Amino acid sequence: MKKIIPFILILSFCIPVFAQEKTLDFYINEGIQNSPVFKDYNNQKLSNLIDSMRILAGYKPQVSGQSSNSYAPSYNGWGYDYAITNGVNFAQQIVATQKLVSKENLANQHEAIRLLNESITISGKITEQDLKKSITAQYISAFGSGQQFQFNKEVLDLLKKEEAILKKMTESGIYRQTDYLSYLVTLQQQELLISQYNIQYQNEVAALNYLCGIRDTATVHLRKPEMQIAVLPEAENSVFYQQFVVDSMKLKNSEALVAFNYKPKVNLYADGGYLSSFAEQPYKNFGVSAGVTISVPIYDGKQRKMQVDKIAISEQTRQGYRDFFKKQYEQNIAKLFQQLHSTQKIIDDANNQIRYTEILIEANRKLLESGDVRMPDYILAIGNHLTAKNIVTQNNINQLQIINEINYWNRK
Repeated sequence: MKKIIPFILILSFCIPVFAQEKTLDFYINEGIQNSPVFKDYNNQKLSNLIDSMRILAGYKPQVSGQSSNSYAPSYNGWGYDYAITNGVNFAQQIVATQKLVSKENLANQHEAIRLLNESITISGKITEQDLKKSITAQYISAFGSGQQFQFNKEVLDLLKKEEAILKKMTESGIYRQTDYLSYLVTLQQQELLISQYNIQYQNEVAALNYLCGIRDTATVHLRKPEMQIAVLPEAENSVFYQQFVVDSMKLKNSEALVAFNYKPKVNLYADGGYLSSFAEQPYKNFGVSAGVTISVPIYDGKQRKMQVDKIAISEQTRQGYRDFFKKQYEQNIAKLFQQLHSTQKIIDDANNQIRYTEILIEANRKLLESGDVRMPDYILAIGNHLTAKNIVTQNNINQLQIINEINYWNRK
């Protein structure tokens, strides 16, 4: 048993621990699920549905119980006029009222609720696009840090292999001690750079988890995001333009609502109960009554025109923002595609340079083994290779970020 336990411990340390591999889709789905904003939008729609039901309920018969009781004493002619007060008034009634409203007026009020829900739906789509864009941008940034770490680690492994050869050749007197020390400095700088990229990668992943509402500190491996340039709709067909359309419909609805508010209003009422002044045979004062009230607007100081003018001003403002959006949309898309083209050119040029640096490094490596290369030249070749490789990696990340910016506008 004493022999088995150490063997198990040694075996457990020999088993490699693989980091979890996660994708961009995983983080987007988690971010959408964990975000309270979408639940808020859904609750707003449910609340508006209740408001719609309240509108219908408000035009059903309204029944209430009313109690009105008064006593106005008089003495020797002093007191309220008895002809007005009757001395005593005692009323216990059940009153029912019914508003009369046209189908057009009722439909207009329901349309206002529907447009409000439509506006919330559009806001939800835009918010989802914003969240996807933010998560994707952070994912790309974290992936880029991981790529930088991985590439520089491969270079470090190469330098360590060469260091063993150089050390032997220095001990044999083929290379000077200063050459070996210069090489060691380059190797140590590479180790520091890897540590820096490792910390940066962990911080980027932590920021990604924070953005998506994920509580996780485990080491993860991010798979390369598969991103293609989406086919973009015309500005008028994008979800961002739909908000202007809905706003226009809401303004027309508000103007119709103003018109309905200035139409005659008719209310029916009926009551029943006990109403008495106790002046004569109070036990017979049980009864009912019914009636109708009509309200016709005649003059309100031109307030209706003022309300219509305010709506017209709002429409002008809406048109200004709509036209500006269309210009900005086209200009922004053109700018992004131009940036994408420029970035690709930098990548192509840097890849050409990498091919030359790889050939130069390989040639210097062969000369290193025979002791025929100057150490500063070899270190310079490695530095040039690192610089070119980092340029490619950075611009590949920039390219993914630009595609993310372009795809943001593809939502219909």
